[in-house]
Parts: sequence; C-alpha cells; structure tokens
Amino acid sequence: MKISIIGTGYIGLITGLALTKKGNFVTCLDIDQAKIDALNKGELFFYEPRLKNLLKQALQRKLLRVSRMNYEDITNSNMTIIAVGTPELNYDIDLRYIKNAAKSIGEALKRKKRYHVVVVKSTVTPGTTEQVIGKTVAYFSGKQIGEFGLCMNPEFLREGSAISDAFYPDRIVVGAYDKKSSQKYISLFRSAKCPIIGTNLKTAEMIKYTSNALFATMISFSNEIARICEKLNGVDCEDVWNAIHLDQRLTPLGYQIKTKRLSKITPGFLQYLRSGCGYGGSCLPKDTKALNSFAKSLKLDTPILRSVIRTNNTQPQQIILLAKNALGGLHGKRVALLGLAFKPNTDDIRESPGIKIAKLLLKEQALVICHDPKVTEKNIKNNHPELTIQLFPDINQVLKNANIIIITTSWDEYRKITPHQLKKLTCTPIIIDGRRILSRKNFIRAKIPYFAIGLGN
Repeated sequence: MKISIIGTGYIGLITGLALTKKGNFVTCLDIDQAKIDALNKGELFFYEPRLKNLLKQALQRKLLRVSRMNYEDITNSNMTIIAVGTPELNYDIDLRYIKNAAKSIGEALKRKKRYHVVVVKSTVTPGTTEQVIGKTVAYFSGKQIGEFGLCMNPEFLREGSAISDAFYPDRIVVGAYDKKSSQKYISLFRSAKCPIIGTNLKTAEMIKYTSNALFATMISFSNEIARICEKLNGVDCEDVWNAIHLDQRLTPLGYQIKTKRLSKITPGFLQYLRSGCGYGGSCLPKDTKALNSFAKSLKLDTPILRSVIRTNNTQPQQIILLAKNALGGLHGKRVALLGLAFKPNTDDIRESPGIKIAKLLLKEQALVICHDPKVTEKNIKNNHPELTIQLFPDINQVLKNANIIIITTSWDEYRKITPHQLKKLTCTPIIIDGRRILSRKNFIRAKIPYFAIGLGN
C-alpha cells in the first residue's frame, strides 16, 4: 500500500519505518528542506536507539522517501497519516500545524476521485479529529466526511524504546468515523499479534490522553510520597516503594517457562511508582495541561490533574533545597549536573527536569558544569540559548573539583559512579541522587555525604 505521512518528526518517521517493515511504500512530507535532505541521506536530527540503521535500510530498499510537502504524493497514496506536533500554547493545545496539514490534504483530495483515508496520529483532544481536521479537509476538498475516510490512531511510543513499541505494539487503537474508514485502515494490521481496539473517534482521542495522564499521576504521587519521607528522620522512600511493589496486586505471581516455577512478574508501570526529579519530554507535560484545559472547556473541575501538574512543576525545586541544605548556599559553587535529557536513551530536552534544575541553579548564581551522553551544545543552543552552562563530553571533567554532584537523568553511565572515583576527582565530594540509581550504603560507608529525593534526614 502507498502511504503518505505529514510530519518527519519522532512520530512521523518512526511510524513510517514501522509501515515499511510490512512492505508498504511510505512518503514522509515536510516543509523543512534541510531536514528533508538530511533524512534522504540517512542522517537523523534526534537520537533514538536503532533508528539510524532502520532508516538506512528503508532508504536502500526504496520503501521510504522524504519529500517536500506537495499534493501529488498525497493524491498518489491510498491514505495520509497526520503526524505533526501539537505543542502547548498557554496551557492548551496548539492546533496550527494540525490545521495546516488538514488544509493541504483537503486541497490534494480536491484533485482526486478515488477514496482516500485520512488518519490522525497526532495527539488531539476529544472532538478535534472530526470537528477540526475532518471539517477542514471537507471544506478544502469540497467533499463530505464519509466520501473520504477519517480515523484516529493514537501512538503509544516511549522515547528510548520507540522502535520496539512501533514494531511490536501491545495494542492498536483505531477510532473511525464509519465502518469503511475502519476497515480500510485496520487492513494495514492483518498480521498484528496484539489486540486491535476498534472504537469511535472521540474514544480513541480520550484513550491517548488518559494513558499519559495516568502515568503522570503515578509519577507525581510518587514524588509527593517522597516529600513526606524527606521530613521523617530515618525514612527512605526507596524502602517504602520496594515494599509497596511486592503487593500481589501490583506484582502478581506468574509461571516462568524457563525456570518452571511460579515467581513475581514485575510490570513495566512500576517504574512510574518511583520518586525522582519529575516527568518531562514531549508528551506528559503538554498532554496533562491540555487535558486539564479541555476539562475546563466542559466546565469540569479536575483537582487531581491540577495537583499532578503543580507537583511536577515544583519537583525540581526539591533538588535545589537539598543542594542548599548540603552546602549552606549555592552562590559561586561549582555544581556538576549529570543528565540533561529528560530520560535515558534519548537526547530530548523538552520539559527536562535537568534543564529546569540548571536554570534554578543559575538563578542561585552557581557555576553549572554539565554532562550528558547524547545531548549536544547545538541542541541546548537551539532550544535554550539563554542557558549559560558548560557542557563537557568527558564525565571526569565535569566531576573534577565539583562542590556538589547532582544526578538528574538515570543514564547507565551514572549508575557506575563509585565513591573511589569521586574522592579521586574532588576533595570534598557531596552527591545528590535525584534518580535513586546509586547504592546509598556504599557512599555512606565511604563517608561521602549522600542526599537523595525521598531520603529522610
């Protein structure tokens, strides 16, 4: 099948590559010529494990091409997937790119007689697919919804493991305007080995927001528990969570084929029930705010959502309080900040706790020296030109002579930091473990002051 995708960002490109693996011919469309040229050469503008090799394979097999936005590639395809960004705008969803994409599809379909399916993969609030996108396509095409297909297919890609999520999904949700739209789009997934949930457009839109809001809630709840633990002498939230996780309702017993024994199954969602610096990235922050704003438009109060957002917005300040308590003040202090990406295995710094903490440290007039395995100076300058931090590729350069070390991203590289390493590089090492990835006992045994999120005094 021939498929056109509007958007060459994270979702558009990875979705396109997943579709080529099934033998489809995919054209990704964009308006940024520099980005188009780079992708056609197999060059990426963001980091995701395994993605570069998959892009090169798809280009070599001639199943993927990247082109400038045009009507011909849309009309020559069987369906068009919208995968453009829906960024935050004043705590609400910004639909500018969505509307532009819908307009372009409508103008293209005006030239086409055959049936065409429009699929929305961008995250949009309930009602947007039909009332905004569908009506815009209808207006500019001169056709009614139903004369062209309309579906909503939310994505559930996690940065850092998006390839596995796209190629081996745990479920596929397809919201459709009518039966014909649904049948045409679901035909792409005949070989899928996961449940396919067919529903209406609004339900599909709501499933996506509910998913992100749930995980954001778990993280903020975990951090509120951590704040309580910090006020209690001798209480460590890690001990609390380790015990909570053993509850059979959270980690049920399952039969292990390899060992032929019953043992605990550790579900992936438990990683969200851990205390840390807060959530970040391109989805959870903007989607919780958009859902809260959408609820307001329905004249509904959502106190839990508001609390989730407020807790997350203030969580980076907890790190600053720990640092101030450890040093007595931050003015003129050399701070080694480890981690600028919002999570490991990505270079995404959007809404990153590490970036927020760096800004707070600069307000305290600290000297901020940073390390991240994937984030580059170019990335920082493009997104945060106001940040006067120093970024070094060698972690030892960052740790050397630091007054305090703060871990804000749980990269595997940082899990390997040892007390001996710190003592060798700085005279009076102090560490703040913002992700709870180090052994507290090892640092206490080495007489290195160890502070952490959720650790009582």
